[in-house]
Amino acid sequence: MSERETVIELKNVDYTYQAGSPFAAAALHDVNIRVRRGTLVGIAGGTGSGKSTLLQLVNGLLLPTGGSVSVLDHVLTPGMKKPRLNSLRRRVGLSFQFPEQHLFEDTVEKDLMFGPLNFGMPREEAQNRAAEALRAMRLDEALLKRHPLTLSGGQMRKAAIASVLAAGPEIVMLDEPTATLDSAARRELISLLERLCREEGRTILMVTHRVEELLHAADEWIVMHEGRAVFQGGPDELAGRAGELGGWGVAVPEQLRCWREWTSRLPQLSSLPMPRTAEEMAGAIERAVRGAGGSGGGPEREENLCATN
Repeated sequence: MSERETVIELKNVDYTYQAGSPFAAAALHDVNIRVRRGTLVGIAGGTGSGKSTLLQLVNGLLLPTGGSVSVLDHVLTPGMKKPRLNSLRRRVGLSFQFPEQHLFEDTVEKDLMFGPLNFGMPREEAQNRAAEALRAMRLDEALLKRHPLTLSGGQMRKAAIASVLAAGPEIVMLDEPTATLDSAARRELISLLERLCREEGRTILMVTHRVEELLHAADEWIVMHEGRAVFQGGPDELAGRAGELGGWGVAVPEQLRCWREWTSRLPQLSSLPMPRTAEEMAGAIERAVRGAGGSGGGPEREENLCATN
C-alpha cells in the first residue's frame, strides 16, 4: 500500500493564550504531529491537555505562537497577518463540544444551510448540501423543516454535526462528539464517522475521553498531556504503551488491559496485531490457549478477563 498524502503537519508548535500579557497561559509546547489523508485519528488526553487548542490551530481559528501548522495547501506561522481563511475552513470542518448548543435558526434546514451560504454557495446548492448532510448522518429529510429544539438529544447532536458536513469538508474534526450520549447513540455516531472515513475518504479527527469507544475504529492515536503530544501511533503501539496512559491522564481501556495480560501469559500473541474488537480478541486468545495445550487460565477466565461494557 502506498504512503498516503500528509494533510496536516505541526512542526515544533507552541501556543500561548494572551501571549505577551500578564495573563499569558501556555497551552501547547513543541508539538509535532502528522496526519495522513483518509485516516480516522483518535485524540485522547486529560482535561487541559491541549486537545481543543490543537483542533482550533488546525482549523485556523488560532495561529501558533511558535513553529508552523500546515493544513492542505495552507501554512500558518506566528506573526503572520491573519489570512483570509474561508477556503481553509470550508475544507476543514470543526464541530465543537456540545455542538447542538450552536443551533440557532428556526429550522434544521436553515442551520445546515448557514455554513454553505456563508462560504458563497448558491442557495439551491446549499439546500442540496443540507439534505445530503442530513442523510449522511442517517436522519430523515422530514426533519429539515423542524425546529431544532423539537429534536431528541441524539438527533440534535447528529444535526449539528451535519451542519459541519454540509460545507463538504475534506477534514472533519470533532471535539468529544459522544459526550452525554448513551452507549447506543455513541456506537451509532462512531459508526457513521467511520463510514465517512472509509467510504467517502474524509480525514476524521475525534477528541474523546473514552479511548475504548474508538479503539476498534481509529487508524492512529494522538495522546496529549500537559500541552505536549506524548504519543502518536497505531493501535498496536498504543497497546504497547498502555502502562503509561494513566500517567498521561487517560483511563486504560479494559480491552488494552486484557490484551496486555494475555500477551504476558501467552508470548505467541505478541506477534499478532491487537484485535480491534472484544469478539476478535476473545477468539485470538481462545486459539492461543488451545494451541498452548489449555494453559493460561482457560476459556472461562478468558471470558471474564475480556468482559467489556
